[in-house]
Amino acid sequence: MAVLRFKALELVNKRKPGKVVLPAEKISDFFGENVFGLEAMRATMSSDYFKRLRKAIERGEKVDRNLADAVASAMKTWAMSKGATHYTHWFQPLTGSTAEKHDSFFDLTSDGDAIESFKGNSLVQQEPDASSFPSGGIRNTFEARGYSAWDPSSPAFLIENAGTKTLCIPTIFVSYTGEALDYKTPLLKSLKLLNDAAVPVCQYFDKDVTKVNTTLGIEQEYFLVDRALFDARPDLVLTGRTLFGHAPAKGQQLEDHYFGSIPSRVHAFMVDFENTALRLGIPLRTRHNEVAPNQFECAPTFEDANLAVDHNQLLMDIMDRVAERHNFKVLLHEKPFKGVNGSGKHNNWALSTNTGVNLLAPGKRPKENLQFLTFFINTIKAVYTYADLLRGSIASASNDHRLGANEAPPAIMSVFVGQQLTAVLDELERTAKVPMEKGDNMYLKLGIDKIPEILRDNTDRNRTSPFAFTGNKFEFRAVGSSANSSSPMTVLNTIVADQLNNFRNTVDELIEQKGMKKELAIIQVLREYVAESKAIRFEGNGYSKEWEDEAATRGLSNIKATPLALDVYEHEAVKELFIRHGIFTEVELCARHEILLEDYIKKIQIESRIMGDLAMNHVVPTAIAYQNKLIQNFRGLKELGLEDEYTQSTIEGIKKMSRHISTIQKSVDQMIEARKVANKVEDARERAILYNEKVLSFFDTIRYSVDKLELMVNDEDWPLIKYRELLFRK
Repeated sequence: MAVLRFKALELVNKRKPGKVVLPAEKISDFFGENVFGLEAMRATMSSDYFKRLRKAIERGEKVDRNLADAVASAMKTWAMSKGATHYTHWFQPLTGSTAEKHDSFFDLTSDGDAIESFKGNSLVQQEPDASSFPSGGIRNTFEARGYSAWDPSSPAFLIENAGTKTLCIPTIFVSYTGEALDYKTPLLKSLKLLNDAAVPVCQYFDKDVTKVNTTLGIEQEYFLVDRALFDARPDLVLTGRTLFGHAPAKGQQLEDHYFGSIPSRVHAFMVDFENTALRLGIPLRTRHNEVAPNQFECAPTFEDANLAVDHNQLLMDIMDRVAERHNFKVLLHEKPFKGVNGSGKHNNWALSTNTGVNLLAPGKRPKENLQFLTFFINTIKAVYTYADLLRGSIASASNDHRLGANEAPPAIMSVFVGQQLTAVLDELERTAKVPMEKGDNMYLKLGIDKIPEILRDNTDRNRTSPFAFTGNKFEFRAVGSSANSSSPMTVLNTIVADQLNNFRNTVDELIEQKGMKKELAIIQVLREYVAESKAIRFEGNGYSKEWEDEAATRGLSNIKATPLALDVYEHEAVKELFIRHGIFTEVELCARHEILLEDYIKKIQIESRIMGDLAMNHVVPTAIAYQNKLIQNFRGLKELGLEDEYTQSTIEGIKKMSRHISTIQKSVDQMIEARKVANKVEDARERAILYNEKVLSFFDTIRYSVDKLELMVNDEDWPLIKYRELLFRK
């Protein structure tokens, strides 16, 4: 291993920036050229079929068979003109990654003649084998059938790999009996639910609003390491994170990497994957160095939430493919390196109307500000009511390492709104106790008309908050970098929709049964919500121990471990919420709970096995061999009569090494036994808790001793690539 380490380092030293062929045209000239979007549709379809398809997409209507045949023919013509030979239904199973099964356009006629064919039935539905995807017990292994069905709202695109092109058609994925086996299906349902709930509330203020779109901008953080260094670390290869590694003398303490000059090799990689992404219609606009060494970020403009999620899933795949050309490996794990910042996927969420209004942006007039406060306060109330559900939506073995680790939002769900909006909400709550006098100007009395126009730029940013208002959107910062954003967005859409329905029912009751004026009814309900949800608002340092203590007094949960965070999916109120709104059936909820628990168990199990292998087969033998060298050296000095302070320190070093070696051997044996005990437990939740409380509990002990040995063993003998090499070799 030590030889492999130095060969890898030698290879890195010879690396040069990859060559990038920059397009001669402007980005706007080639943006989306590999997407079967509106322009491609218009160019390849008749005017009638194009209008019918566009109408179906905009209204979310079913595409009939004749239209499907026309679309399929146009897709095939377009894709083959660009060199595609195959097509695939591209879907997002509950593995966390994307899936695809390629079929050729090539076919044979009944006469045996070769043709290229693609019909509407192949576009609309396929039957990939569902037996080997996670189903949480919905499907037995021998019950293999599953269906992928076309999502017209997300355009097809072309992926080039190894010199070939494939037409990718975004789809949902369901079982033979109809249960969702993917992330997209519940997301689409939640988007419709939120639209249906938000439109009637908007019509309190503007009767022209007939549609509300959920928009999303997903910031993607990631680490880059040289491929040779990655390949020389078995833990990185198999788990995505380093299970061992002593902190280097220099980490991120100088804060000199953030927004610094982008290294040449990295810049070449960024330009390459951005050009690929832009051709696929992914609107990337931002690139920069992040806080930790070798950590970076890219971010797109806001899009429809369904498309934004598809684009982010596609982007992660593109980054990984392009990185190979530049001899890099992209690390999307939430915490690949101990002691430096981990990576998140900040989800910037907002609502916009068909009339062009951002419902989370304050307006110029009092009525517009009342509409803004309506959606703003209802969102906060939803987060307060379902804080544990939001926490559960971002729970994973990898994200547990990041949440609250002095670099990311804590496991405590809270909302940051900024000093100015806090004052507005406090005033709204205070005036709830002050009755309105006849003739009072309610806007003036409540201070609503005093909300300045520049409010959207007058809200500070709080990077310690998991759910922060940032001027015209909410930023859900707790989502992990490797996650599929569909899960947290499905939850957020659903709880906000439910809250808006409750709000509308209460306001309508005040208007119809108590004869209250509309504006007064709205304000009265908002006042109540502000008071009820006040505990979830926090403006301070979310990383501090003081906040943990204060959150407990407020009654806020601090669920740090995934197995316990996932319990929320078994809560009756949560089941009732999802079932009532048709987002999940009880069977689907139980299945997802089971899948998430099994995923947690398997990831900790894999890490435990790799940790044991590296410790016992690489680290301990290396330490013993070096220890023997020290013993031989000591004996030689003693024979020469040179028993001085140096030899005494050598003895102490040998003793320390023996203690660390003994600790590692003992702890690995105990960890293996704990794993065996856990594996015998049938109940997934109990098994996951055992892995968390028993198996995982040995990780820090083993790592501490291994990392101490790293400092004691001769550098030339150490078998693992070190942090200073992983983080500072570019």
